[in-house]
Amino acid sequence: MVWYLGTVSYVSCYMLLSTLLILLNLAAMHSFFTYINNFIYLLVLKFETCQQKEEVSFESSDPKFSIGPDGSLYAEQDVTNLTEPIQFMVTARDSMGKYIWETTVKLALAGHPPSPHGGRNAGPLGIQELITFPRQHQRSSSNGLRRQKRDWVIPPINVPENSRGPFPQVLVRIQSDQDKEIEIRYSITGAGADQPPNDIYIIDPVTGKMSVTKPLDREERASYHLRAHAVDINGNQMEPPIDLYIYVIDMNDNRPEFKNQVYNGSVAEVSKPGTSVMQVTAFDADDSTTANGLVHYRILSQTPHIPIPNMFTINGATGEISTIASGIDREKVSQYAIIVQATDMEGSLNFGLSNTATALISITDINDNPPELDSKTCFILFCGFTFRDKDQPHTPNWNAVYRITGGDQMGHFAIRTDEITNDGRVVVVKPIDYERNNAFTLMVVVSNQAHLASGIPSSPSSSAAVAITVLDINEAPVFPSNPKIIRFEEGVPADTTLATFAALDPDRFIQQTIRYSKLSDPANWLKINRTNGRITTTAVLDRESPYMKKNVYEATFLAVDNGSPPATGTGTLQIYLIDVNDNVPVLVPQEALVCERSRHGYPVNITASDLDSEPNAGPYVFELPSYPSSARRNWTISRLNGNYAQLKLRIPYLEAGMYRVPILVSDSGNPPLSNTSVLKVKVCPCDENGDCTVIGAVTVAGLGTGAIITILICIIILLSMVLFFVVWVKRREKERQTKPLLIDPEDDVRDNILKYDEEGGGEEDQDYDLSQLQQPESLDHIMSKPAGVRRVDERPVILESQYPVRPTVPHPGDIGEFIIDGLRAADNDPTAPPYDSLLVFDYEGSGSTAGSVSSLGSSSSGEQDYDYLNDWGPRFKKLADLYGGGGED
Repeated sequence: MVWYLGTVSYVSCYMLLSTLLILLNLAAMHSFFTYINNFIYLLVLKFETCQQKEEVSFESSDPKFSIGPDGSLYAEQDVTNLTEPIQFMVTARDSMGKYIWETTVKLALAGHPPSPHGGRNAGPLGIQELITFPRQHQRSSSNGLRRQKRDWVIPPINVPENSRGPFPQVLVRIQSDQDKEIEIRYSITGAGADQPPNDIYIIDPVTGKMSVTKPLDREERASYHLRAHAVDINGNQMEPPIDLYIYVIDMNDNRPEFKNQVYNGSVAEVSKPGTSVMQVTAFDADDSTTANGLVHYRILSQTPHIPIPNMFTINGATGEISTIASGIDREKVSQYAIIVQATDMEGSLNFGLSNTATALISITDINDNPPELDSKTCFILFCGFTFRDKDQPHTPNWNAVYRITGGDQMGHFAIRTDEITNDGRVVVVKPIDYERNNAFTLMVVVSNQAHLASGIPSSPSSSAAVAITVLDINEAPVFPSNPKIIRFEEGVPADTTLATFAALDPDRFIQQTIRYSKLSDPANWLKINRTNGRITTTAVLDRESPYMKKNVYEATFLAVDNGSPPATGTGTLQIYLIDVNDNVPVLVPQEALVCERSRHGYPVNITASDLDSEPNAGPYVFELPSYPSSARRNWTISRLNGNYAQLKLRIPYLEAGMYRVPILVSDSGNPPLSNTSVLKVKVCPCDENGDCTVIGAVTVAGLGTGAIITILICIIILLSMVLFFVVWVKRREKERQTKPLLIDPEDDVRDNILKYDEEGGGEEDQDYDLSQLQQPESLDHIMSKPAGVRRVDERPVILESQYPVRPTVPHPGDIGEFIIDGLRAADNDPTAPPYDSLLVFDYEGSGSTAGSVSSLGSSSSGEQDYDYLNDWGPRFKKLADLYGGGGED
């Protein structure tokens, strides 16, 4: 038996000496090592050369171990009883024996230090690897010493996920062969070391032991790429960096997860075994290349167990559900619920993890049940069918289609289907005449919208016979020709019989009487005989009436029988009136405008209008009558075409004015009708362009020379009055500017606004109690007056002063004297307000804490002379008496 230890990769481009250390975990040997041909497979020494086609042979210095041509390392003997680490040399030679490469392999039991530097368990497998940095190796040849570069390719480091520790856990040891001579410091870089995620891997800078610091999760990150560095204590690089690849070994730590907890599928009823129904899918986050991620499916249960418990099966690898038995019937079971289990570890119930989901399988309907008519219910006015079908309601397999296959050659009936109940009802789609058919026997067939499924031993349809009895009802009288058209010439006189408009009674088996009446007669031209329907005129029929529409007059009549209940028919009579020449032509236009000189202006185009139609209208003939003679003397008419003519002056000049020109117009009727129309022609002076001038238009309006002169005189007088007023205003303005002002312009305040000031109380003055205001008891005569400011001043009963009277038309120079005299009279008038009396506004009440104002005295030591107040007039007389000493007081 040979143990397979592992694989070593080797590159011949660099001369390197690498030592491999393999720790054997005896307890895990049987679980993780593979037995092949009685050899224990340990590892593979992978060798690569710069010359890709060069063959290399391997030799082991220890006979207990052998190396295959592919670099596989095998143990020739049992190594489970190792007590000390084993170290041996592996030599690689080319086919020519020209180059030699060497490496050292160390094997040790888990937990035993592989070297004097010591070591520790690296994980569940107890595998620890010693990696030495490259060094130079020389070999002599026939040409002397020759240096050849070589390098070892370090195999990946496998670390199980979810390790329980203890942490940190040593994975490998990095060692430089120069550490015996120089003090070396080791470090690692890359994602998981100094890059996010940081600090998952650490290295002892002195011993070079690289460890993992926490459990790994392969589902988060499956591999890491680190680089190992060796420098001296000064930071100088001593060895080239080594690439370290770490792979996280998957463990079965994730259950399969279904994409949906409930899957919905369907299969048609009566499906054959092996029919695919649906597919369920579960995903396992573990490694899908190992048994941890391989999912196996199975069906745990089926509900209901009809007709057997195992109607479906599932493909364990793909999750496809299909039928395994026949007998699926939607009318018995419309839906199955299946519990599906997904288990990893290839479905091992002992070691695998499981999860479940529900698959709902709906049984779709097919038309495997023909329709049946349970019963038919027919009445005189109604006939219905009761329908029964076991298929799924409101689907094409259940929906009924009714057809009448016989007994209705004229297509009087149809069958309507109730969308809710699927029952049928016979309805009448074409009127039925009792007098022709009083009974029907219909053959009705019912089937489904969908065809009956093949292999069903039943008829796809059901049939029934229906007997229908027709009841006779009173039908309305019918006019044989409706509308009835008759033709007459217009001008038919009153009491003329036009036609007999009689109706027929469809009820041949009942004798009934019909009475006629008029429903619509817009012009009230007609009347109808009540018993026989004879129509006569009540007025002359006129084609030119506004009630005519395209030469047709329309009237509507009623025919009512005496049935129970009475029935009424309606008939329309259309009278086409043929035109006769009964309307004279009328001249168009009625007025025209012509220049007084024939060489100016344009002729007048005239035509005619006739209410009659062709051939009783145009072409027209236009003529000037012989009377009055001025018509033909002053005017002439020339024909343009059958409907138009031109009127123009015969003489070179005609005085402006309004002229009435008679014109005889004749139509083309047989016999023709003529009419003399008067054309009002306005003759006026025209300019060079043939347009009437303004004076000419006035003249034509009918104003004589005297009237025009009167209008002009009025206009001149009005303008003169306006001019006189303007001159008077200018003169007054000039006198006002030359007259000196009575007062100095600087003292004139009439156009100035003088704002003195306003003095008011603050907030304290506005906050007072109005209830404290009382009326004095001594002023009873004041209380009788209305509320508000109370005045006790009274106008003295004396003769009023005489004010100067202003002259009616004063001279501007006397205005100053007049104002002074009026001021003097007002100052000496005692009857002029304000009167010298007491004004009482309100009373603040008694009990004031303020002292009497009579105690106030002048602070001036000298006396002031107030005699000048006597010179201020009567308004200051009372003040002069008080302070001037002139009064009795």
